[in-house]
Amino acid sequence: MSHLTKPLIETRFTTPVKPTRVIAVIFVLCSCIAASSGIAATLPAGTTITVSAVSSFNSTTPIGRSFEGRLARDVSVNGRVVLRAGSTAFGKITSSRANPRRNDPLAVELTSISANGRNVTVRTNEFQPGHGPTTGRQSRHGFTAGSLVITPGTVMQFQLLQAARL
Repeated sequence: MSHLTKPLIETRFTTPVKPTRVIAVIFVLCSCIAASSGIAATLPAGTTITVSAVSSFNSTTPIGRSFEGRLARDVSVNGRVVLRAGSTAFGKITSSRANPRRNDPLAVELTSISANGRNVTVRTNEFQPGHGPTTGRQSRHGFTAGSLVITPGTVMQFQLLQAARL
């Protein structure tokens, strides 16, 4: 009858779990959750993003060419800074006078911002930086003279057309 008195399932642990290991695992999990919640943010449509040009370009730069900039100011959402000044931003030329038969003004837009170690795609309005010099005759006919040059340090302001998840 001795075989009937033994339990069918053995319930003893062969190696006890040390409390320090349990505490370490809980700490790591809490840290990961806190870090991920601190990084996640959404920039709402209409958010203003001010960028200072790093690379130079001009009114005859081909459409589609990219340029680099840095955020000139912190970007905050609900009083919390989500993008720091100095973060890298990239944009592209959307309109220019690269085609000699057209006289479109220079226009640029942002395409991405570096946030938390990764590039986040953004969709912004077009920014038209200033106008080149004109003569009287060119003004009457809608043409400009010379080339408008955007140098490093030129400040441009964009608004998000749609929300961006960081």
